[in-house]
Formats: sequence, C-alpha cells, structure tokens
Amino acid sequence: MTDPRIDARPPAIAIMGPTASGKTALALAWATRLGAEIVSVDSALVYRGLDIGAAKPDAGERAQVPHHLLDVRDPHERYSAADFAADAMAVLRGIAERGNIPILVGGTGLYFRALLHGLSPMPSADAALRAAIAEEGAARGWDALHAELAIVDPAAARRIKVGDRQRIGRALEVWRTSGKSISDWQNATVRRRFPFRVLKLVLCPTDRALLHARIEARFDAMLAAGFLDEVRKLRADPHLRGLAEPLDLPALRAVGYRQAWRHLDGATDATQFRAEAIAATRQLAKRQSTWLRGEADARWFDPASGRASLEMALALFLNGCAHP
Repeated sequence: MTDPRIDARPPAIAIMGPTASGKTALALAWATRLGAEIVSVDSALVYRGLDIGAAKPDAGERAQVPHHLLDVRDPHERYSAADFAADAMAVLRGIAERGNIPILVGGTGLYFRALLHGLSPMPSADAALRAAIAEEGAARGWDALHAELAIVDPAAARRIKVGDRQRIGRALEVWRTSGKSISDWQNATVRRRFPFRVLKLVLCPTDRALLHARIEARFDAMLAAGFLDEVRKLRADPHLRGLAEPLDLPALRAVGYRQAWRHLDGATDATQFRAEAIAATRQLAKRQSTWLRGEADARWFDPASGRASLEMALALFLNGCAHP
C-alpha cells in the first residue's frame, strides 16, 4: 500500500529569476550532470529570429542538452500564456515518460503562473471589438483609454503602462465584453494540483548593483555579437514590414527589440539607444523580482555566493527529503 505521506509525483525543477541572473548557466550545468531536459519559460525565446537579443541558447548548447519551447512561432504570430501552458504540459509529460527530469528555466512570470497554477477562463478574443478599440485609441489617444481603464480597473491600470496599447486594449476588451475587469478574472483563477513535484529556486543577486552590471555587460556583448543586424533582418521580414504598428506585436515588445527598432528608425542615436535598452532591461528585472516575491514556496539564492546551498537544495529534493 502506498504511503500517503510520500509524494509520488515525478520531479521537476524550476529555475526562476530576473534577467541576467545566471539561470541559463545553472540549468545547463545541472541538465548536463543529471541527463535532464530544459524547458524554456521565456516569452521572447518562443519566437524565431529573436536570438541574440533574447539570449537564446546557441546551437552548441542545444546539442549538449535537449531544449524545448524555443522557436515555436514566427515574430508576426501571437503566442499566449494559455498556449504555453498547454504546450509545456505536453512537453513535461513526454520528458517524464522518457525517465528524465524537466528543468523549467526562465523569467516570464505569467508563463510560470499559467503552467504551475492555471489561468482563469478569460473571455475569448473579440476581433471586431479589438479593432474598434484600436481605432478609438488612434482617434482619442491611448492615454485617454488608459484613463478609462483606471476607472473600471485601477489595479490593471497601475500594472499597464500608458504606452502599452496591446494590454490596454485587451483589458478594455475584457471589460466591455463581460462587464468584469481583467483583474477580477485573473484573481478568480481556480487552483489545481500540479502533476509534478516541483523544486522552485530563484536566482537573484542580493547586490542590485551587481545585477545592473551584469545586465550592462550582457547587452554590450549582444551588440558586439550583431544584435542590430538581427533587428535589421526582422525589419526586412515582409510579415512585419507590412504592419502599421509592428511594435505592438508581442515579439517586438521583448526588451531591447523595441528600443533597437526605434533606433533604426532614427529616433535615437547609438548612445541613447544603449541607455534606453539597458534601462528597460533593469525595469524588466525589477518587475520580475517583484513577481517572484509572490511565489511563497520558492527558495531564493544569490548566484554568486549561494552555489553550495543550491547544490544542497537539489540533493535533498532529488532524494525525496524536501517537498516544496
């Protein structure tokens, strides 16, 4: 008879953290040692052509360890958190059936939430209403629509920037379709038991200046590797070139890409572009850290000083002694 105190679910490891915190290096090291497989939890890495600027694992890294959920959409296509959750669950089950351990690694909080906790049954998209809201935004100004959102859904308005037309439009679409705010829908998420036993680890430098330095160094390395040439290639994509507002696409909202696109439009010089991109990446890291503080069962480690503690947490988990 099975002991009810034993968690018989297959194991999975989640390595979370802000951008440039060292998640990828740790995941590769552990996956190589354990014979594990890596599942990307990153909303930029799902897009083909977003390689250098998204710090996508290169061909050598992919040959070393199996990677999943990279390059699953073209940049002009959309990929929702619900799409990710469904695809990731299928991948996780396949990895478990092969007798391997999945290592979930990334910094997209909404993807993690969709997979680990589930999403509320949000109203489906209404293409006609979405188009009408876009026309309204062009006519009245998106600041006016953001002000409207602040009245019907103050919590969403605090999260969504005035310039984020896609998210403003979706929030108003949900409100006008259902009479219920998108925040209320999100808070109504039905929790369900995840079919894997997950070790949740957060890599985050305790010294914010160190993280900022890592962000700056990584961005300069991306520039040296040809990031702007990568964006020029995206700009030549006929699917993107024909769009009136290409920067509204989820793929091009990825940090760095929007700033590079504007720079190539002549809106900024090289110095301004670099400063804006680094500032946007720092803001992303701050948002990611804020979200992670809401993961009550996650364990935090400093990547510079906590390696021994990380190894201990892994060993205990794999031996069945730690149950998050």
